[in-house]
Amino acid sequence: MNPETQKTIDDFLDNKEDVCDGIMDDFKETLGLVPFILPILRERPDSFVFNGLGDLYTFNPESMDRKTAELLAVSAAAAIGADACLKVHIGAALKEGATREQIRDTISIAGLIGKTGILGASFRVMNKAIPDDE
Repeated sequence: MNPETQKTIDDFLDNKEDVCDGIMDDFKETLGLVPFILPILRERPDSFVFNGLGDLYTFNPESMDRKTAELLAVSAAAAIGADACLKVHIGAALKEGATREQIRDTISIAGLIGKTGILGASFRVMNKAIPDDE
């Protein structure tokens, strides 16, 4: 790393504790709580400050409103079976004005994509194992 970039990073890290506190506060405001993983990750502030900021910016995209971002988080959490995350993001989606119907449909779409992913992968294996002409 060039010395100028390193100095900028070092100067930034001089304030890491304040930035870490701000990240925690922003997540609490956005989600209504601090997810249990954040305090554990914060135990390594040099890493948390960069990852936390990246997560915060990713989670608050300029291209969409908060409700849409939360519904996407609901969909992703449902798709990977992350029940604790799903609960948090359902609450945050409700806070942003999502309705029960919107959340239900979001989860239904995630389930449909999950189902077709399983079927597609499984049928490909089946077709290789059992050719059509058998």
